[in-house]
Parts: sequence; C-alpha cells; structure tokens
Amino acid sequence: MPSTRALAADLGLSRGVVVEAYQQLVAEGYLVSRPGGYTEVATTVAARPHPASSLPVGGPAIDFRYGRPDVSQFPRAAWLRSLRRALNGAPHDRLNYLDGHGAPELCQALADYVNRVRGTAAQPANVIICNGFAQGLTLVTSVLMANGRRRLAVEDPSDENVRSIAVAAGLDVVGVPVGEEGIRIDELERSGADAVLVTAAHQFPTGAVLSPGARTALVDWAIRHNGLVIEDDYDAEYRYDRAPVGAIQGLAPDHVVYAGSASKTLAPGLRLGWLVVPRGLVDSVAAAKLAADLGSPVLDQLAFADFLSHGEFDRHLRRMRAIYRRRRDALLDALLEMLPDFRPVGIAAGLHVLTWLPDDVDEAAVVDVAGPRGVGVYGLSPYRMRGGGPGGLLFGYAGLSERKIAEGIALLADVVNTVRTAEAG
Repeated sequence: MPSTRALAADLGLSRGVVVEAYQQLVAEGYLVSRPGGYTEVATTVAARPHPASSLPVGGPAIDFRYGRPDVSQFPRAAWLRSLRRALNGAPHDRLNYLDGHGAPELCQALADYVNRVRGTAAQPANVIICNGFAQGLTLVTSVLMANGRRRLAVEDPSDENVRSIAVAAGLDVVGVPVGEEGIRIDELERSGADAVLVTAAHQFPTGAVLSPGARTALVDWAIRHNGLVIEDDYDAEYRYDRAPVGAIQGLAPDHVVYAGSASKTLAPGLRLGWLVVPRGLVDSVAAAKLAADLGSPVLDQLAFADFLSHGEFDRHLRRMRAIYRRRRDALLDALLEMLPDFRPVGIAAGLHVLTWLPDDVDEAAVVDVAGPRGVGVYGLSPYRMRGGGPGGLLFGYAGLSERKIAEGIALLADVVNTVRTAEAG
C-alpha cells in the first residue's frame, strides 16, 4: 500500500484522515502493518460470523403444538394506523405513570367490546389491563391468598402452566374432573375450594362446552359459598359450527373474574391481557398490578383501544375465522381419511382439536416415534392431574397451512402403523 503521506497527497486529504482509515482497515483484518512502517493487503480476511438467522432452527418440520396462532396474519397496516393515531392524539399525561387499571381509553373500549360480543356486565372501572393471562392470574391468586382464600379448584385435565402459577402463589390446587358438559359441579361441591378456574366456553384441552345447567349450578355454588369463579375466556372468539356461548361473568359479576387476552386473536408477543374484576376485589388487584410493574406499556394499550373502536378487531376476527375454519376442516378431513379410528372432539370452536385414541394405540409411543420423523404431536397425559383414562392427542392447527396439515397427518398415519406393528409383535 502507498504510504499515508503519499496517498493523502494524491487524494487531496489531510494525512490524519488517511492514517485513521489505515488503522481501521488493520483493525478489521483487511490490511497488515509491518515493522518499518509499511502496510500490506492481508493475505486472508478473518471469517465473518454467520448471521443468527442462518443458524439451523430445531423442532419438528410439521408442529401441531397448541397455542400458536398464525402470527403471519397479524394486521400490520391496521395496527400501524392505530398506533399512529394513538401516538398523535394521546394526551400528554397518558405518557406518565398510570394507575393500576391501565389506560382509561382501553378500559372503556374493552368494556364495550366484551359486553357486546361476550355478554358480560363489565364497567370500565372494573377493567384491569395486564401482560397477558399469565400475569392476570398471578395478580388474582396473590389477592386470593391475601384475602385468606387457600384452595383453588381447577379443571382436570387442564393447563399445567396455569396450575403452577396458583401453586407459586401458595394456593392448594385441587383437580375437579371434566365431563362431556364441562367441569363436574357435583365434584366441585365436594372439593372444599374457595375459588375455581374454568374455561367454560371451550374447555382446554378437551373442548367441552359448559352446559346451561352446569353454568347455573356453578353460579349457584359461587353465591352459596361466597366463592370466586375465574373465567379464562381464551379463545371464545373462534367458533365455527355453533352459536356463541355467553360469558359466565354476565350471570354473576360480583362472583366472577373474567379474563381475556390478545394472545390467540392477534399475537402472543403483544402481551396484552385484561381482567374484569368484581367490585369488591378490583382495588386490591389494581394495587397488585402497580406493585408488580407500575403498569403495562401505554402506547400498546392506546393502539389497541383505537383498534377496537375503529372496528379493526372485528374485521380481523372475521377474516381469521374463515382461515382457521378451513384449516380445521382440512385436519378433520385428513383424520377421517387416514386415521378414521381417531375420534375428534371439541371441534366446533377454538384453535385445537383433541382426538381420543383407539385402545390399541399407545399415546406415549406415538408421541415418541412421531418427533424424530418430523411431526410434533402432543399427548393428553401431561394435562391430567390424576392418572388413567383413555389416550388422546392434541392437534393445534392454527399455524399450519392446509397442505402442511395433510402432510403431517399422512406422516402420523405411518407412525401409528409403526407403533401398532411394534405392539403387535
């Protein structure tokens, strides 16, 4: 390379600029500075690290894992419009610390929405914004403990992550069996519980819908025992073959905490959730929210309020219902064609299907064999609190195309044949 003085003269630059450039190129490995003051082009250039996106990603090629909506369908343009309107129109004091309820605009918009769509009796003053259902349940269980309630009944089977939150709060968690019409109220009566967590509109994971008689009995239990019902309304917006089922909160607003989130409808990464809390508990839950994190991000709250009030949420749900219904139908068609002795249940709503297995198919064996062959399927057993019962597989279909669903069931049919052959031998 020419000397720094000569190159500076040729380019009409100060020598300091050229010296700095040479030093940077030496540091990056493109040039080598030799003793005696001369500089050469490096023979080899240090290898650049591969970007993180190029690293291989683990996991099955076709994954029927539940709880993953198709985030590629997130309405980015509509959300951006709402975010811009929220940012431009927000009063200055919205950017300051808020109280434990959250942004008033979102509390009002959510009360209007769930009253209209889910048949609740929500007041904006009873709405609390949280970071998804997980935080909402954490807040409620901490308040239950502080108020002297010690035992929480949960559906059996149910989400083990939900149970762990209650245990972490110090509550004694007891399972209540689920039948074809939802949680068994007669078993709840014998449980000695102070509160109960239910997924009444579409029980997770069985898909059962709590019958009208059971709803009435559940409300009667709460009133007689001064009990609390925590209603996790996690995917009720998605229904295909039946009329909507109203929320229990509308029947007994002083005995029901209604919980919802945008995780299944928009995207889990938004971490937007909400609680409609009975008036006797709302101040305590709001105080717990403030103590936890001083409030959820306000711009996201204001954007969601705008998104709701402009009808964008309704439009998004109408579009997604059609997409998810086609995927559900593709799953049911593939099961009927290739695994006809699998019995699907809970198909009328939601984003997953449970299939009961025939007696000659072992649940654990199918799960173990399917994974290495590129198909992620998930057994019912981890969701059970008590052992026994028939085998079952959960199929989440929201994040898979119709083609991938058919391919996955075809691969699974080969897996089942392998398992049956091995068990017969």
